[in-house]
Amino acid sequence: MLQTPAATGQPPGPKLSPWHQLVYRPGGGNPLPFFTGLARTYGDIVTYRMGGEQVFLVSDPHLIKDILVTYNRNFVKGRGLQRARRLLGEGLLTSEDPHHLRQRRLMQPAFHRDRITAYGNTMVAYADRLREQWQHGAVVDVAHEMMRLTLSIVGKTLFDADVDSQARDVREALAGVMETFWTMMLPFADLLEQLPLPRMRRARTSRARLDAIIYGFIAERRASGRDHGDLLSMLLSARDEEAAGDGRMTDTQVRDEAMTIFLAGHETTANALTWTWYLLGGAPEIEARLHAEIDAVLGGRLPVVSDIPSLPFVERVVTEAMRLYPPAWIVGRRAIDRYAMGSYVAPARSLVLASQWVVHRDGRWFANPERFDPDRWTPAFKAALPPYAYFPFGGGPRRCIGESFAWMELVLVVATIAQRWKLRLVPGHPVEPQALVTLRTRYGMRMTIERRERAVPSCRPAC
Repeated sequence: MLQTPAATGQPPGPKLSPWHQLVYRPGGGNPLPFFTGLARTYGDIVTYRMGGEQVFLVSDPHLIKDILVTYNRNFVKGRGLQRARRLLGEGLLTSEDPHHLRQRRLMQPAFHRDRITAYGNTMVAYADRLREQWQHGAVVDVAHEMMRLTLSIVGKTLFDADVDSQARDVREALAGVMETFWTMMLPFADLLEQLPLPRMRRARTSRARLDAIIYGFIAERRASGRDHGDLLSMLLSARDEEAAGDGRMTDTQVRDEAMTIFLAGHETTANALTWTWYLLGGAPEIEARLHAEIDAVLGGRLPVVSDIPSLPFVERVVTEAMRLYPPAWIVGRRAIDRYAMGSYVAPARSLVLASQWVVHRDGRWFANPERFDPDRWTPAFKAALPPYAYFPFGGGPRRCIGESFAWMELVLVVATIAQRWKLRLVPGHPVEPQALVTLRTRYGMRMTIERRERAVPSCRPAC
């Protein structure tokens, strides 16, 4: 039932059942069509009650910019990331000012362009190692393979640790945490978490396993006292001159930041890569152009960071893949004070949501929005696109600190693997996005590995 703005002083929106007003479960656990339907039916500002709260879905890029950038001080993290503190603690992703500003300032040097560039060789080396393990005609779960690859990369580049032996533990632990995502959105989640329910027990066990891994890194590094020049070394040695005491982070603070980077640094990139291979596998003409560019630029050798500007079509492919399947599919903020949006006002403490999934597929900004079309990303198109019509890494002071790291990793990994292999979806395999903390694949991504007909043998930098 459509609310009447003139009568209620609120934007239009659906009148949900009492059950749905109590339980925060958009679309009955299938939120993508739910949010898309709201925006397409009611417009750029929609309101509804769910989970005992007033919620606003905002889909206008200009309003999204105001929320994330211009008036960001009137907002704190939304419900999802507030609940994520159970796993991530007070890390960059979940903390609020002034703690967030302090931690970001301390961590920023680890993501300086010069330092990130030094990570490029490691990214390529691990991608090359993975492609060497593949066999023509084999069927693999590409979602699993990309998780394994990006976990290895983030472990080595940011913690100088070989985490291959722990990859299974991390994967299973993440699955245990992820399966409780919508449950933890419930108003009485704190009580549910303490109950001896199998799903809750798995989540608690999963968090303990991840803690053991991260605290293990910290203890080993504290004991050695050696500076590895990586993120973990910087976290342990960082000093805030304005803080009390010696200004160094406690083990708990280091754990929170390390856990955030460890998980966010591989989960989102792995998802982006998985969806990229899926889209390329269904678009042979686009894939052929990608291969032609890679062959022309690299000539059979492995890529290096300086090749990235010469691989614009690879970058367009990745850009378009993240438009259609954004790894971070929604962002939420809670208003501190009442907040005006156009002719409407969001009350204090209401939730304001903006969905990359919805905005990235809006026909006003993207012609044929459901079509995989890397060619749309011309310089002229990007210049004309409203800011925040495309925002896969969020925006404002909370924009993803690892954005440049992720872009470099995506281009280098795609170039390295596509230099030798093509991937084709196994006939009949169901493909369905699963919107949890990130946009995963509900049933994995089973694909057949095919050797490229004109593949050139790899030549490592040493040759």
